[in-house]
Amino acid sequence: MSSETTRSPLVLSISWGRMDVEDLGVGKDFKLYPGGGRSWDWSETGTRHNPGVQPDDVQELLAHGATTVVLSRGMQLQLQVDPRTLRLLEERGVAVHVAETTEAVQIYNNLATSGTAVAGLFHSTC
Repeated sequence: MSSETTRSPLVLSISWGRMDVEDLGVGKDFKLYPGGGRSWDWSETGTRHNPGVQPDDVQELLAHGATTVVLSRGMQLQLQVDPRTLRLLEERGVAVHVAETTEAVQIYNNLATSGTAVAGLFHSTC
């Protein structure tokens, strides 16, 4: 997974309500995975702060070959992670990191630069 075409894009900067992602530009929330990413539109899966990140939110990450997933909980830890999502990832043998957003970005970038097939869901506000 050392090829530049399959490496996960790095988060270049993060601040409240704003992320700058390598090759993707600026946005608020992102789905990032090996080889690319896009804006994360919560309405696609009905995601809300509670119960949080849905199993359907991570399916796209798995489809892109992620072996490790980083889930951010927001800058103020308001975004929850649905237990069903964690069960799905565990069943698939995927390593999971759940953290506050700035910490999640550090974990994700470290894994991406090390060549890990990492994906992440990032929420840049509450």
